[in-house]
Amino acid sequence: MIETLEHYAALTRVAVVETLAGGEPAAYLYDLVRDYAAREGKGLRPGLLLATADACGASTRTALPAAAALELLHTAFLIHDDVEDHSRLRRGRPTLHELHGVALAINAGDALANLAMQPLMSSAFPRYRSREVLAELRMAIRQTTEGQALELGWRRHGVVDLTDVDYLELVGRKTCWYTTMAPLRIGAHLGRWRPDPAAVDRLGFLAGCAFQIRDDLLDLAPGGQVGKEPRSDITEGKRTLMLIHLLGTAPPTDRAWVVDYLTQAEDQRTPCDQERLLRLMIDAGSLAYAEQVAGVLAAAAQRALVDAFADVPRSPALDFLAELVDYLVCRSS
Repeated sequence: MIETLEHYAALTRVAVVETLAGGEPAAYLYDLVRDYAAREGKGLRPGLLLATADACGASTRTALPAAAALELLHTAFLIHDDVEDHSRLRRGRPTLHELHGVALAINAGDALANLAMQPLMSSAFPRYRSREVLAELRMAIRQTTEGQALELGWRRHGVVDLTDVDYLELVGRKTCWYTTMAPLRIGAHLGRWRPDPAAVDRLGFLAGCAFQIRDDLLDLAPGGQVGKEPRSDITEGKRTLMLIHLLGTAPPTDRAWVVDYLTQAEDQRTPCDQERLLRLMIDAGSLAYAEQVAGVLAAAAQRALVDAFADVPRSPALDFLAELVDYLVCRSS
């Protein structure tokens, strides 16, 4: 499975590099634009799109411009997210704003968001599909930015009275649309066999939510995720499922301390306080609860996948797609 994913990722990187070649001013814009693209990621989003397109009968060559567009859009989001979250590391190296300053980094992210549409103008991409794919990308941008605004607003205004439903609504916008739903929907648009649209959306939502919970749990694992700052969610006060569970189950004294922690400025949250918050989550069973929820969502995602592709012929691409969904929600790094 990993070998196939790396193959899809390598094809997408080539298309991305071609899109980003050249341009002036290089030192202040195009070198920055090319930076994150050169830091090899897992390629989950283009892999999901290309596998779906392949399973639905489209050639990789036909679907590749859409995969490149999505990956470029993802990279633009990463640059802006890193600024918004004050992140210092991205894929094992300093973030773009740490290297070049906030202003140039934001501008590079803006440029990438525009360049993301360029692959759809290539001769390899069917023009009669461009409107559908553009509509999907626009929807992904809208949903993702709305979800990001919701998360930033919760943190800015100290919102703590939240439920699991609030978390899933947030993740459904902030993560699912551009991580799982858009790749699945775009890939399905490009093939001659059409999976069930409602089941595809259900699959994207369930897999995307399980993916985000797994991501949140990995952030708290010893050493954190490879290439990222460990426990950054605790440092930033993100409203993860574990934090929401803790707020809903902690004794009054502990809950009051957590609320006070969340109202502090980020630079006032000491390592000792961060360690205490993690210990409270562990003692309250919040991490175990998140693992359980992720498992339920992952199982439901696999059932949705069967429903979605029930009328699509069995193929190696469809088998890979099932393995990739498992990897998305059960990965350990």
